[in-house]
Amino acid sequence: MTASRIDIDTIRRLPKAVLHDHLDGGLRPTTLVELADAVGHTLPTTDPDELAAWYYEAANSGDLVRYIATFEHTLAVMQTREGLLRTAEEYVLDLAEDGVVYGEVRYAPELLVNGGLALSEVVETVQEGLAAGMAKAVDRGTPVRVGTLLCGMRMFDRVREAADLAVAFRDAGVVGFDIAGAEDGFPPADHLAAFEHLRVENVPFTIHAGEAHGLPSIHQALQVCGAQRIGHGVRITEDIVDGKLGRVAGWVRDRRIALEMCPTSNLQTGAATSIADHPITHLRDLGFRVTLNTDNRLVSGTTMTREMSLLVDEAGWTLDDLRTVTVNSLKSAFIPFDERAALIRDVVLPGYEL
Repeated sequence: MTASRIDIDTIRRLPKAVLHDHLDGGLRPTTLVELADAVGHTLPTTDPDELAAWYYEAANSGDLVRYIATFEHTLAVMQTREGLLRTAEEYVLDLAEDGVVYGEVRYAPELLVNGGLALSEVVETVQEGLAAGMAKAVDRGTPVRVGTLLCGMRMFDRVREAADLAVAFRDAGVVGFDIAGAEDGFPPADHLAAFEHLRVENVPFTIHAGEAHGLPSIHQALQVCGAQRIGHGVRITEDIVDGKLGRVAGWVRDRRIALEMCPTSNLQTGAATSIADHPITHLRDLGFRVTLNTDNRLVSGTTMTREMSLLVDEAGWTLDDLRTVTVNSLKSAFIPFDERAALIRDVVLPGYEL
């Protein structure tokens, strides 16, 4: 099937997988308005449509720091048990509605304790909400498996605590770890003790790198910290000249290290210039294990269906390309091999036989 023949309704029905998506960046605008009213938080507007437009406009500033600042409002309504349960459950249902069959949701527990919840209570509550969402998705005939990545904030000093939580909850739905926050000036090696602890405990982790900061951040994430995946990684192209791969790029490609690429988000933060020229297509052609992701669905005004449609319409992607990135995501998911293989064999591949 050629790109021109893939319409958006077809794309919406395709089975999808997303590895890089933030819980606090994906609230429904209506939910944000209602929860803000319940806790007395002032929003830029209380009209859900206007609020969604405000987020999209703010995110299109081309500034990663300003992009991250938009999370002030979503975090403000996620400090209570009620807020966490609702946002987690709706997160799952929104993925299922979009055709996602496997997702990994990430968030930083340390940002959700201002309402008095302990770190462990935050994790327990989010897992409860995710489980409720998955149960409802099954009842609706749109099952989706969602695993959790706990994040440490790289500019603060609680990364090791978040890593300890990932170890403690690894048999209760937490499948991995990440560090998030502003990259520039906060190298991942600052938290080497946390990553060493995760490796000893056999907990996989990804690291945001190669977005706001360049190639050295990718090298450090891989070779110093030991990341199994790279969050974003768009600036790996700095190590590719005329199709020839440098040592870092070659390491990433040859060892099948997944790049969690988020086209719309990368445009908004200035890490890419257009969908047509986004590095995901060039890297795909060079044989990298690229994956397609939303990053923050509210903030970027996007879904997996929209991300796929943009690549089809503006970068000439085909059905085969969409299947490939979906399989890539499942191959690099942080769940056991047999579960990944079953999703690919029984759900994804049949779903692309149009």
